[in-house]
Amino acid sequence: MAKKIQWGVIGSGGIARRRTIPEGILKADNAKLSVVYDINEQVNAEVANEFGVRQANSVEALLEADVDAVYIATPANLHHDHVLTCAEAGKNILCEKPLGMTIAEAEEMIESCKTAHVKLGCAFMMRFVAQHVEALRLINEGRLGKPTYGRAQLSCWYPPIKGAWRQDPVTGGGGSLIDMGGHCIDLLEMFFGKVSRVSCFINNTVHDYESEDSATALLRFENGALATVDTFFCIPDASSRNVLELYGSQGSILAKGTIGQGPAGQMVAFLEGDNKGYDAKQTRGEDAAITIAPEPANTYRAEIKEFTQAIIEDRESVISAELGLRSQRVLAACYESARSGKAVEVA
Repeated sequence: MAKKIQWGVIGSGGIARRRTIPEGILKADNAKLSVVYDINEQVNAEVANEFGVRQANSVEALLEADVDAVYIATPANLHHDHVLTCAEAGKNILCEKPLGMTIAEAEEMIESCKTAHVKLGCAFMMRFVAQHVEALRLINEGRLGKPTYGRAQLSCWYPPIKGAWRQDPVTGGGGSLIDMGGHCIDLLEMFFGKVSRVSCFINNTVHDYESEDSATALLRFENGALATVDTFFCIPDASSRNVLELYGSQGSILAKGTIGQGPAGQMVAFLEGDNKGYDAKQTRGEDAAITIAPEPANTYRAEIKEFTQAIIEDRESVISAELGLRSQRVLAACYESARSGKAVEVA
């Protein structure tokens, strides 16, 4: 039988309970869930009972159990300390984004894991959406030509909720920009390379909590391409199409609904080659659309399977902590731009 990595979960409620445990850890053929912990004892007991695993009454108790890896899904302000504690215990770690609250915290988390000789990953699961993988293949093959412009949109309705950590920058690091815009920026960097300069606006357009409910960012990439990210906590769920648009000198790749927690979505491409002449009529037709519909992949299962296999093979994961650090650098520039009203270079 192939080796299975034993997993523990810190922060068993929330996204862990809804998605990562049932769709990821329990479904990945190289992983096994052993023990869970959550600060809410009732929730943790329910999760342990629901999935038939042990419940720990503290982080320390979980780390004393027979686990090889830990998935951290606690509020953002706890990521730093939890990663350092797990690293000291010699456990491999997959941490939800953001990787810490600041660039400095992310750097310390990475250094701590290197010193402890354990792997650290950041849970950018949207990289595993089947259409995104296929779009990346087309771009890498040069089918899009020179990248020119991209757009990534992820919005939802998130009204004021008492105690919601994402609605307080002290616990979440920010609002819609860091929470959902982080995924959008990471995807655009996956397709177009590194962002070099940003200009950003944030606002509380509808909701009056401390974190922003609205954010738009203009990104300039090292290769000269431009992109926009729009992400809001104040647009009804069904009204946001979660659009992804990628344009180049030879065509475009356009999607709706591929950015998000589920595998559903539609993607088409218009790939025209490099021999196009000038068309004064600027003719446009839908008949040239190429449907991109690979076999859907559950992103949480793919994420856990990939990181687990990196542990087994003792290699760097494709969702390494460097992605989390990179995200912090771009987000820090975005927030600085929003504060200063100026374009900001990414550190």
